[in-house]
Amino acid sequence: MVVAFEGWNDAGEAASGAVRALKDLLDLIPLAQVDPQEYFDFQFTRPQVVQDDDGRRLIEWPGATIYGPREPKAPGLPLAADADLAVSGDNGGNIYLLLGTEPSRRWKNFTAEVLDTARTAGVQAIVLLGALLADVPHTRPISVFATSENATVRTELGIERSTYEGPVGILSVIAEAAEAIGIPTVSVWASVPHYVHNAPSPKATLALIDRLEEMVDVVIPRAAMVEEAAAWETGIDALAGEDEEMAAYIEQLEQARDTVDSPEASGEAIAQEFEKYLRRDDGRDGRGDRGDRPDEPRRPRE
Repeated sequence: MVVAFEGWNDAGEAASGAVRALKDLLDLIPLAQVDPQEYFDFQFTRPQVVQDDDGRRLIEWPGATIYGPREPKAPGLPLAADADLAVSGDNGGNIYLLLGTEPSRRWKNFTAEVLDTARTAGVQAIVLLGALLADVPHTRPISVFATSENATVRTELGIERSTYEGPVGILSVIAEAAEAIGIPTVSVWASVPHYVHNAPSPKATLALIDRLEEMVDVVIPRAAMVEEAAAWETGIDALAGEDEEMAAYIEQLEQARDTVDSPEASGEAIAQEFEKYLRRDDGRDGRGDRGDRPDEPRRPRE
């Protein structure tokens, strides 16, 4: 099951965008929905009025939905046995999705309800997607890092355990509860340039999908996403071309990133640079400022 929530865990709408892309591509149907009354504060996360195809005005309530395959196939490997494995589409009929808004209250009950549905559906592993704002340039590849609390998963995928301590989002709560009942999890996070936080980031969405393909046995068509990512980068280039201060700042970020990516950079230097980029404690969230990064490891390494 691939999981993403709008809100604190979803800078640039990158994580929710990746799960929506999967939802559009796979033959899925809703399996379960949480009761909005139970888990949401509507003054904090307000319902939205929309018009249907017939022009009628409807209220859309915040919530979360689990989607599953219309006709599940026999279970295959839930995670690729190697991060470099050439994936295929054999597992496409086994993918479940959880997509929604981060709940406002009763997180333990919410998590228990979600995991009960996952176990009933036979979910064997959970991939949690998130995105954070960071001091990274839009002109370079989006940094994506993965962590897991499961020793077997860490060995199979060559990833590390998170050492982050601080505020967390609902993703961490689900991960801990899933591991406690024997469902292995992996968290995958993308770093979104903080200076473009007001707009969706298709480049970060694409980066998450690229990493997801390495872990889940499914091929994800991405032609339209590649075009959107290129247009996004071109648009920011145009803005920077009209703003000398912004252009100078981006150049500084590029130099710092290139130093980290250079062959001469030591592992410790890379870790220190990521510390500098990602660890902030200014009390602001990931939706509009360079705030706390809810589930990031202290020293992520790709």
